[in-house]
Amino acid sequence: MNVERHLYLVEKALSPQKIFKNVLNDIISPGNEIKPYYSSEKTAIFNDDCLELLSRMPENSIDMIFADPPYMLSNNGFTCQNGRMVSVNKGKWDKSNGFAEDTAFHDTWIGACRRVLKPEGTIWISGTYHSIYQCGYMLQKNNFHILNDIAWFKPNAAPNLSCRFFTASHETILWARKDKKAKHTFNYNEMKNGLFPEDKIKKEKTQMRSVWSIPTPKNSEKEFGKHPTQKPVDLLLRIIKASTNNEDIILDPFNGGGTTGVAVSLAGNRYYIGSEIDSNFCELTVKRLLQVEKDNEENLFSVGC
Repeated sequence: MNVERHLYLVEKALSPQKIFKNVLNDIISPGNEIKPYYSSEKTAIFNDDCLELLSRMPENSIDMIFADPPYMLSNNGFTCQNGRMVSVNKGKWDKSNGFAEDTAFHDTWIGACRRVLKPEGTIWISGTYHSIYQCGYMLQKNNFHILNDIAWFKPNAAPNLSCRFFTASHETILWARKDKKAKHTFNYNEMKNGLFPEDKIKKEKTQMRSVWSIPTPKNSEKEFGKHPTQKPVDLLLRIIKASTNNEDIILDPFNGGGTTGVAVSLAGNRYYIGSEIDSNFCELTVKRLLQVEKDNEENLFSVGC
C-alpha cells in the first residue's frame, strides 16, 4: 500500500462524509453548470447524462457501481403487463441505433465507470439477452475481471404472448472488479447466514448461489409511479449488502426510478450518487427517498416510545 492510499483510508475512517463531499465538489465545481436535482447528507441525484457526470468525477473515488443500462429493445413490439397487451416502447433512450453504435455506447460508459472506480471497486450490470452480452464483452475489453454472472429468476414474470418461444423469466447480472489483483468486498457470512424470505431457492445457513429467485417490484414500491425497467428493492439490497461496507460510496449511472438509492438508504451508513436524464424519474426518485426517510423516522420514534 502506498502512502497516498494509506492517507486516503485514514481520512475515510475519520471523516467519511468529507470524502463524499469532495466527490460532489468535483462534479459541481465553479464554472460547471451541473447542479444536483436533489441532495441530502448522504445522497445526490443529478438530472444529467451519465457520461457528463462521470467525466467530472475524480478518479478512483467510487466503491461500487450498479448499472442497469438501456436494453435497446423498444422496437414497436408488444408484451404482457398485468394481463393486458402493451407496447414494449419505453422511450427514445431505449431505441437501438444498430449493433455497432449500441456496442460503442456500452464501451464508452463502461470505460468511464472504470476510471472512477477504486482499484478494489466492483461493478454490477443488469440486462437481458438484448444487451448483456455486449456489456460482458466490453467489461473484458476494458480490463475488468468478471467475478460472477447472476441469474435473477422472476417467479412472477409476465407470460409470453406469441407462444413461439420460451417465456423470458430471468435477467443476467454481471459482477466484476476493476483490478484482478485487488481485494474486493464480498460479505460472505452475511450472504450465507442472512435471512432472505423473498427467495424460495436460498436455503438457510448455506452458501449463496448464483441463481436468485426474487419477485418483480411490489405494488408498494410503485406507490408514487414506476419506471419501465424498475428493479425490486430486495434485489438491490442484496447486491449492496454483498459488495459494500459502511461509509462506501455507491454510484448508479442509470438511476431510473431510484431503486438503488432507496436500497442504499435502507441498508444504512452508505452514500449514494445517481444520474438520470429524465426529470420525471428524478422526481419519482426524490418522492421515494423522502418516503424512506419518513418511514425511518417513524420507526425510530416507535422504538424510542
